[in-house]
This record gives sequence, C-alpha cells and structure tokens, in this order.
Amino acid sequence: MANHHQGVEEFSLQDQTWRGVTVTMAAAERIFALSQAGLVVRFSVKASGCTGYAYVIKQLEKPQASDVLFESNGCVFYVELKALPIFDGTEIDFVRQGLNQSFIYRNPNVKTECGCGESFGI
Repeated sequence: MANHHQGVEEFSLQDQTWRGVTVTMAAAERIFALSQAGLVVRFSVKASGCTGYAYVIKQLEKPQASDVLFESNGCVFYVELKALPIFDGTEIDFVRQGLNQSFIYRNPNVKTECGCGESFGI
C-alpha cells in the first residue's frame, strides 16, 4: 500500500513484488572466497559515467542495518537497500578471461549502457 505525503508516493519493501538477486556457481565461489576472514560481500551502485550508474562491490566487516540479505547457490551476500530496485531480477556471474576477472551483471532493468562499459542507465 502506498503512502501519500504532499503528493509524493512512498513504497516499502512489502509493497513490491520482488524477483530477487541470484548468483551463478562461479560468482558464489568468488563471493565465498571474498567472505573469508569474517567479511561480508555487499553489492550496490553509485552515480557514475555518462549513463547513470556503476556497480560497486565491497567487503565489509558487517552489513549495514538496512542491507538486504540474499542467499543463492550456497553463498550469502548483501545488497544495499537503496540499490535493490536497480538490482532486482539480476543474475550476477563471475568470469575469468586470461588475466582479467570480473563480476558480470545480467540485469533486466538496464535500458542503456555506455560504450566503454563503465556505466548503465535504467
């Protein structure tokens, strides 16, 4: 149920139908490795580039109070609450190509991506 305050609608997590966030087995193995020594892995976004957002991954000693916990393929990770509408429905993969390795985000919410691959828009 939406709350109306001075013409602005606010929604809670319970008001939405969420698709969740999942990881592939390769991403789960990488998240597990990054979680060693008692750290947690947290995904979020930041304003960046020519199209709007860039993905951010951090290792933290503990999640923030508003972070949302996910479990997929046997690993636990967090998504920053304010980034959840952007991440919703995303499958996160981890790919190694030669000396390069990175998380890959299969995000159904992305409408545009910049040519250099540094940012995306929804």
